[in-house]
Amino acid sequence: MSSTAGLVIPCKAAVAWEAGKPLVIEKVEVAPPQAMEVRVKIKYTSLCHTDLYFWEAKGQTPLFPRIFGHEASGIVESVGEGVEHLQVGDHVLPVFTGECGDCAHCKSEESNMCNLLRINTDRGVMLSDGKPRFSIKGTPINHFLGTSTFSEYTVVHSGCLAKINRLAPLDKVCILSCGISTGLGATLNVAKPKKGSSVAVFGLGAVGLAAAEGARISGASRIIGIDRNPKRFEEAKKFGVNEFVNPKDHDKPVQEVIAEMTNGGVDRSLECTGNINAMISAFECVHDVCFLDCSSYFLIANIGDTIWPSCVGSMMKI
Repeated sequence: MSSTAGLVIPCKAAVAWEAGKPLVIEKVEVAPPQAMEVRVKIKYTSLCHTDLYFWEAKGQTPLFPRIFGHEASGIVESVGEGVEHLQVGDHVLPVFTGECGDCAHCKSEESNMCNLLRINTDRGVMLSDGKPRFSIKGTPINHFLGTSTFSEYTVVHSGCLAKINRLAPLDKVCILSCGISTGLGATLNVAKPKKGSSVAVFGLGAVGLAAAEGARISGASRIIGIDRNPKRFEEAKKFGVNEFVNPKDHDKPVQEVIAEMTNGGVDRSLECTGNINAMISAFECVHDVCFLDCSSYFLIANIGDTIWPSCVGSMMKI
């Protein structure tokens, strides 16, 4: 048991007091974990576009004050009652779509949309008692995605933590919490490109590179990377991308360029930018099989009218 177990821990955190206003480094108090909760010392945290989106309060109910952050790595400081699979000192990654392990979704091999711990952007409190674990001089501070990693310490439901090998470098594996699992997991578990197939990846950032890696692992023979930044092309080769298209180099829509390159379109199209124009291009360049929007968490299959919400941010089972 750690020397701080059961105690309130004062620490620094980046607090968003209002939408779009600069984050303020504040001294916050982090309460001990309750039943099925874990308090984690955050070692490294990344900045994801999702954090920016909700900080700017675009398209959702504003919830402030709040501590953002969800892509991180850390070490377990203490555990609450009922937590059996984690102990003090374990290295962990927070996962904003957790798994209770008991519901039908968690027991299914096809879905990880846990009934209890599925993504909820409007909840700023913990499930056990409906209260946050953060406060500043008695003022409650809301959580974000059940993770809130822009803090030196945070409290997370145990089902939203993935234990990792202690030898893994925490400064590098932190992006496994979101960006890598989004692209890699969505490709392997949802798009499922067949061996020898063709795949177009729109956007070669962290999510796009992970998606390309998923296509490579699946055995795709043609992996076409589409990005407006030519500096990304060389790095993308390491992740299996073997053809490149820069939309700025052509005087026609990029989907037409890809259709010509592939004799009608690719077998799988993975959109990893969140840009509406890129989504349209990705949709229109696929032949007749599958388009997957990794940025907005929607899967459109068979180019039909049906859209299945698919939170792929943690599509890889933990």
